[in-house]
Amino acid sequence: MHELAICQALIEQLDAIAVKHAGKQIVEVNLKVGPLSGVVSNLLKDAFSIASQGSYAAKAKLNISKSDIVVRCKQCRCESVVSINKLVCNQCGDWQTELISGDEMLLERVELQEIELEKNDLQNICRNV
Repeated sequence: MHELAICQALIEQLDAIAVKHAGKQIVEVNLKVGPLSGVVSNLLKDAFSIASQGSYAAKAKLNISKSDIVVRCKQCRCESVVSINKLVCNQCGDWQTELISGDEMLLERVELQEIELEKNDLQNICRNV
């Protein structure tokens, strides 16, 4: 399951974002995953819950949307949204196409919020000051 390794790399990115923004907690993560990326969305969600433990994203909600497969025809230069098993031009029907999108996994959005401290945490901080 390479989704776990992908999530571990994603968590490193997310933690770096949280640190850059003064250690704010990550509450929501939006990814866009293409059907040709080789990533299985439900496995990615399961792996995220494991990989995020102990990180700034430990309580984050992971949203995954799917991107379209888009090809550009080498003959007529038309861009077409196509299916996973039929990468031909919708305009002229030629099979010589180049992939424009559909194999990506993009981090689209990260929502941050101030970290809420428990009452006990606040008391401990006050004692140490």
